[in-house]
Amino acid sequence: MSQPVIAVTSGEPAGIGPELCLRLAGWSGEGRPVVLGDRQLMQQRADLLGLDVELRDFVPGFSENIATINTTAGPGTIKTTAGRTVDRNILDILHIPLAVPAQAGVLDAANGHYVLALLDRALAGCQYGEFAAMATAPVHKGVINDAGVAFTGHTEYLAEKTGTPLVVMMLAGDTPNGPLRVALTTTHLPLKDVPAAITPDVLAHTLRILHTDLRGKYGIAEPRILVAGLNPHAGEGGYLGREEIDIIIPVLDRLRAEGMNLSGPHPADTMFTPPVLAGGDAVLAMFHDQGLTALKYATFGKGINVTLGLPIIRTSVDHGTALALAGSGKADAGSLFEAVTEAARMAARKMA
Repeated sequence: MSQPVIAVTSGEPAGIGPELCLRLAGWSGEGRPVVLGDRQLMQQRADLLGLDVELRDFVPGFSENIATINTTAGPGTIKTTAGRTVDRNILDILHIPLAVPAQAGVLDAANGHYVLALLDRALAGCQYGEFAAMATAPVHKGVINDAGVAFTGHTEYLAEKTGTPLVVMMLAGDTPNGPLRVALTTTHLPLKDVPAAITPDVLAHTLRILHTDLRGKYGIAEPRILVAGLNPHAGEGGYLGREEIDIIIPVLDRLRAEGMNLSGPHPADTMFTPPVLAGGDAVLAMFHDQGLTALKYATFGKGINVTLGLPIIRTSVDHGTALALAGSGKADAGSLFEAVTEAARMAARKMA
């Protein structure tokens, strides 16, 4: 049975990324993960945690997006619930060397460029068909900046590298009331800069990307999008701010006339209640904490980050490097598992 090959970047070497990636050994879920990282680092972290993992060198240069998982049971294999077999405790590794040795929990700016090399290699593999998608473990923005690279996040970096003028950050996860998807109009900006960044063009472009990728990447034929206001009570008729009246409502009216199913602007303090969420397939928040506080409360540890609008498929964990947990074996790999699974599902829809 063939599976999409998913490039998994191991992220900040001092953080929990490498040990989360080790948990992918013997992966029996959807897709075939290939971890990008320093082979010696991965072995050292496995030894530190007492994990019985066999690292297998991945041979690059696939001419197709699909690699074949083992389909014949034999020594060292296990049968999955899907009926296929995989190699027990084997993890495919694409070796990319560290600049200097890494210690769990101890940041070193000398490895800042190594972290970016992981992203660059995964991106190149996606662009040339070696990988069907990429999933990313967490990076530390500060240490990359300390290495001399202006870096605000995966989303912005991949947008620049692919020449994409505007991408959309969306986090998603399952809740007792169903899937919750929250996209952002603005991402990593100081709060004082948010209002000026929400222009009619930015808002319209963001909604078009969200609408397009909900259809193409999630298979939702007629997406229903709930749009938040910027101000408390969605501006309260202009008494608490005019962005809703001057920018948000005119854009929504224009896009509704084009056929999009949009509701709002909703007051953000009630938009995440079950009755309101039941009326949409995704939420568009105006700024980072407005949308992600509720999302992470509802899905933390199982949520994922998806970059919409890119010419490739990219998912990520919804948490940081957790330096205090690195090397302890206590980090939860649930979000990474979900990121790999969703990347594989989106890749399968694209290839269908």
